[in-house]
Amino acid sequence: MNDTTSSNSADDKQESLISRFIAATEIDPRLLGMLGALALIWFGFHFYGEIFNNFGAFLTPRNLWNLSVQTSSIGIMATGMVLVIVTRNIDLSVGSMIGVIAMAMGLLQVEYLPQFVGLGHWSIWMIAVVFGLVFGTLIGALHGWLIAYREIPAFIVTLGGLMVWRGMAFLSGGGRTISPVDPTFALLGGGPYGAVGATTSWIIGIIACFGVAYIIYSGRQSRITHNFNLRPMWAEIMLALVGCATILGSVILVNSYPWPKGIVRQYGARIGQDLEGTFISHGFAIPVLILAAVGIGMTILMTRTRFGRYVFAIGGNPEAASLAGIDTKWVTMKVFALMGMLTAIASVIASARLNSATNALGILDELYVIAAAVIGGTSLAGGVGKIYGAILGALVMQSLQSGMVLIGFDSAIQRIVVGMVLVFAVYLDIVYNKRVKK
Repeated sequence: MNDTTSSNSADDKQESLISRFIAATEIDPRLLGMLGALALIWFGFHFYGEIFNNFGAFLTPRNLWNLSVQTSSIGIMATGMVLVIVTRNIDLSVGSMIGVIAMAMGLLQVEYLPQFVGLGHWSIWMIAVVFGLVFGTLIGALHGWLIAYREIPAFIVTLGGLMVWRGMAFLSGGGRTISPVDPTFALLGGGPYGAVGATTSWIIGIIACFGVAYIIYSGRQSRITHNFNLRPMWAEIMLALVGCATILGSVILVNSYPWPKGIVRQYGARIGQDLEGTFISHGFAIPVLILAAVGIGMTILMTRTRFGRYVFAIGGNPEAASLAGIDTKWVTMKVFALMGMLTAIASVIASARLNSATNALGILDELYVIAAAVIGGTSLAGGVGKIYGAILGALVMQSLQSGMVLIGFDSAIQRIVVGMVLVFAVYLDIVYNKRVKK
């Protein structure tokens, strides 16, 4: 009896310590859950490779660098999907939009613009990117207009868009692969030349560390100004140190992945130097920096602007938001227009990474994007969602896919696993919401 009582008391004490730690740091428990799942996936695939394939290929600088690039396009779209789902809508068309936008940009670069400005002109990639962003925004605005002003359910509008835009992607290029894209445009997809190198990566990392410290300091000062409860100083310091350590660890990781020997040899021949055996770091890939910029921008939009407050108000209670004077239709249309623009950015990265545009680009990406948002804590009931959670969710989904490819799972098994993960994530969201309401 005494042993049982002592055991229960120890468990209660441990649970109390964990609860107090979470309360003091104000860390979302779902964030800890995602980080735990991510660690389980990474180490699981790595040790599986070591045991059954005699090599652990997952936790290597090369694979993790490629994983960060692969996550970029899904992560960018997932940040927009957060807003869509928060407003109690859904967008099933993003994968097809990637295809049609990529084909439009590819045709511009390969067939149309060279006739007017000349082959290889410096402006080709800029015009293509701007056109893609405008095109994607217009498609998203069209979806939003049909949903908000014509009152057609988002599921139907975007399901129709999934089929229409995929068909248009095929018709626009006649089923052809459009390649190669402009060389400067291709840099936006990553690769040895599409990365910023070791020095710039360290500069970015140091600036980011100062940014983390400033955010924590300014947040504390704001709480003091408004007489809000303060986090303990140890919690503030710990969060700053963990954030900075994560950033600097990422810099060390990307800088430890060298250019392939063949690329080094070609680069040396181009600049007239013998670079045989020289270690040249990749550094951060351009798509990863774009993802980081989008994540920061979307976080500011959602937490620091009137538009963000309107989005959460509409998701929490559309009728009350409308009675409060919020133009819910106009906000909904802007949410879908923003989703279209973010999809265009993802399309730029995806087509640049392939150095070509195909009508099949983006197939099933809508499932990964929705799964990333839901895994990241966005509630399908509306009103709840976090940008950083969606990006982490995208990393989890891409880690699963990358790991299954490395250990030799075929595409059918990959789809089964993704489907199961999506259902499980929604179930966890339902369970979590029930516990919160209690």
